[in-house]
Amino acid sequence: MAIIQISRITNRKGLTENLPQLAGAEFGWCTDSRRLFIGNGTLQAGAPVIGNTEILTEFSDITVLANYTYSDIVVGYAAQTGPTPSDPVVRSVQAKLDDFASVRDFGATGDGVTDDTAAINRAMFQLYCRENNTQTRRALYFPAGTYLVTDTIIIPTYAKLVGEGADCSIISLEPADSSLPAFVARYGDSLQQTGANIGVGGATAPRNIEISAMTFQSPQGSDVFLVEEARQCWFESVNFVGALTTTEVEDSMPMPDIAAVRFASTVSNVCQDVVLERCGFYRCAQGVRADQATRGITISNSGFGILNQGIVTSGAARGFRAVHNQFDLVAAEAIVYDAPLNVSGYNAFFNVGNSILNPTPTHPVIRFGSDNNVSVGDQFERSEAAGLIQAPVLITATVPAQGSSRNQLGRYAREIGRTYTLANDATDQLILSVDISQVPAFDVYYTITRGADRRTGTVRVTASPNDDSTTTDTFSDDYVETDDTGITLSVSQSSSTVSLIYSSTDLGTGAEMFASVCNLA
Repeated sequence: MAIIQISRITNRKGLTENLPQLAGAEFGWCTDSRRLFIGNGTLQAGAPVIGNTEILTEFSDITVLANYTYSDIVVGYAAQTGPTPSDPVVRSVQAKLDDFASVRDFGATGDGVTDDTAAINRAMFQLYCRENNTQTRRALYFPAGTYLVTDTIIIPTYAKLVGEGADCSIISLEPADSSLPAFVARYGDSLQQTGANIGVGGATAPRNIEISAMTFQSPQGSDVFLVEEARQCWFESVNFVGALTTTEVEDSMPMPDIAAVRFASTVSNVCQDVVLERCGFYRCAQGVRADQATRGITISNSGFGILNQGIVTSGAARGFRAVHNQFDLVAAEAIVYDAPLNVSGYNAFFNVGNSILNPTPTHPVIRFGSDNNVSVGDQFERSEAAGLIQAPVLITATVPAQGSSRNQLGRYAREIGRTYTLANDATDQLILSVDISQVPAFDVYYTITRGADRRTGTVRVTASPNDDSTTTDTFSDDYVETDDTGITLSVSQSSSTVSLIYSSTDLGTGAEMFASVCNLA
């Protein structure tokens, strides 16, 4: 550019509110705000507009002064943001930054020492409760750190909390005194009201709440999370961690009523359409507990460990779907469904139901206390002979001797089956036993192979409901075979146990029998 004039620099100084229109190239110093301005000059001299231009200093508010236009120049060209290339969308840097909210913008530190309770609750109130305006709602980001809280965090309707990963962004309850809050975190309505106050003043009950990539952890004595009167809510990659040890969750110990996630409903607001995906439930008495009405609760691709029980439902809690999960180090049952319309599918069960350290199983892996529940495709580390599913109704904690994994629908249960070895030249030897206290009728589908001969058939048994010597069990063995296999099947009853037994002739070789039990009642 051509130098028009070199002269003595002129300047003025005064208060910001008294800043005048400066002459071209004249400086104006605001003594109160420590901001520096220069005059634009006249339009005739080539200034684009009449006015003053601020020169940036350490005291300038760059978020107001600077503008932002999305460009995406990494692809090699500027993106067209406006209706034409010459008319781009221009926003202030402040508006751009406000698209995104961090809990640290509201005073939380995440240093594991400072009490962040008020800051976290304040952030959620300002974003989701202050006004019923969708423009104020945005994701609340929790940078990695441990956010120490001394009271319950209340997560309101429409909240979306995003962390940097489970066990990276952690909310940890450490009460300041002897008073222990009931929960680390819980749902609230659109005014952060909880319990009996949900919906008071026209507030919207908990709904459309999303939480991802975080951990909630509790000291011994508190539930970790309460899902209350909620619908259409999601958890993804969230860990819920208590403080119980492996010894404390053993069935022989007094069991505190502590749940990693607890569901609570009312008649007017039933928990429904809640999804927990890729989550973890650890170090509590129960992983998930529901004692009131529920509908459509899905828990998938998650882990359960160091628990007394995994998923426990009772009362009107139904509509649970537990699929593709892993259960390990669970002292008692992994799944208890006491109400109908629940599913267990394609889960993997490892150290479950044996008080963790007991080599002899003491509990069923899955317990159904009602009809119309399904177990399909579940897989178990426990040996087949130990028994896996007690169904349809559990009366005693004794694990039945028969069975392995089953497909089950209500009172109809069909085992996948197992193989038995039948000895040569044997008399009245046990094959399998069935507890008929609640299943007085059953079928055994079988195939026997002995040398080159094969026999396929169905044993059907209708037994006395008790060991009544005046009652004769009804037994049939309907089969076809390629040649005489020399195997005779029969049944015997002792108390509530009916045993399928065999005798074999001396053919110089034993037999192999594959059998699957099907409950008919």
